[in-house]
Amino acid sequence: MMDQQARAGGVLVTGASGALGRVVVRHLARQGWAVAALGRQATLGPIEGAAHRFGGVDLMDPAATAVVVQRAAEAMGGLRGLVNVAGAFEWSAFEAGDIRVWDRMYEANLRSTAVACQAALPYLLAAAASASAIVNVGAASAARGALGIAAYTASKAGVARLTEALADEFASRGLRVNAVLPTTLDTPANRAAMPDADPGQWVEPDALAEVVAFLLSDAARGVSGVCVPVAQGQGAARPGA
Repeated sequence: MMDQQARAGGVLVTGASGALGRVVVRHLARQGWAVAALGRQATLGPIEGAAHRFGGVDLMDPAATAVVVQRAAEAMGGLRGLVNVAGAFEWSAFEAGDIRVWDRMYEANLRSTAVACQAALPYLLAAAASASAIVNVGAASAARGALGIAAYTASKAGVARLTEALADEFASRGLRVNAVLPTTLDTPANRAAMPDADPGQWVEPDALAEVVAFLLSDAARGVSGVCVPVAQGQGAARPGA
């Protein structure tokens, strides 16, 4: 059993009903964590490994999110980790594109992360003496903009800068904050959207979940403010990938 099982508190995972979120929940549960799964659907349905499920969570609403996070923390005897998986992708060329895509990408990727972090902070800081951590899901493509993904990469670049800022703000209080920056994930949605691509060059969700679990663990107790590239099958993250 991992050390975290002997301590109070569990991990909260946003976007838990999506392809990556489900894998992260399952992997963390197998590592010995108690996991609370959050999703925007009114009814989440079964999620393997989730000790608690909370549907209908609007991460655009700070007050409503705070209520759900409080319920999750109480159910698990506190929080020792937060994994922000919730997010979205939308391709849109700038010249003829809908300018509202910028609002959608900001809200789905950056605002959702900030709202969840702020709601979880009181509980994570309370547990910081026994180690607590946040892991945000960014994107390798945030390193360099490209055609059609300006709004997406800008929002994910914001996730990286938020990660670094929070790590600096809470460094003296024992809360670690890191991010993972995957290239393309091997999900059913991406396979359908890119049928001619080679998924063997993509990141398997299980591989990304392992990195997330490491960053939550005591083994990463000296790691904070780091954005970790994850590029299975590509050797290293490539800007714009």
